[in-house]
Amino acid sequence: MQHNPLPEPLQQFVDNVTALLDSEHNGHVVHLKTGDAMRALIAEDSWLDPAYAQPHPQYYQQYLLYADPQDRFSVVSFVWGPGQQTPIHDHTVWGVIGMLRGAEVAQNYEIAANGVPRPLDEEVRLEPGAVEFVSPTIGDVHQVRNALDDQVSISIHAYGANIGKVNRHVFPHEGGPAKEFISGYSNGAQ
Repeated sequence: MQHNPLPEPLQQFVDNVTALLDSEHNGHVVHLKTGDAMRALIAEDSWLDPAYAQPHPQYYQQYLLYADPQDRFSVVSFVWGPGQQTPIHDHTVWGVIGMLRGAEVAQNYEIAANGVPRPLDEEVRLEPGAVEFVSPTIGDVHQVRNALDDQVSISIHAYGANIGKVNRHVFPHEGGPAKEFISGYSNGAQ
């Protein structure tokens, strides 16, 4: 995580979300207004430190950019190499995803009583400038992949907790019990 001053667009986003959490008690409003702040953040591409834009040859990377001192929210860059994808997973908290570079494809799921994930609707493709929402109240289970076979894609995520510390779940395609996990961060931040 950055210990130096944050880049101005990221600092403005952090200030906006902090002020929102300090003054607004309606979770739905917080979620939507964080989406507005995300649109402003991803409107410019040059602010992301190259250290938090580095792909790994095998695994997508989740770099912590900012964690609220009270763990009320976090900001993360997701860096996808060609062909990389997540397992089907949940978040358990609200999230706002903003596409910064490249493109992603997300498939939302519902989990049947027998534990089998069933796709909901069509896949959603996110291009730069697009913003998407997840939460336990509107849909929290999805799988995401880099939409591009020949380049890195990067999205910026804000979550309603320090997501690297949250106990979450992976859902096997074939069904059965969900597997718990805590993601941590690729840059070793807490």
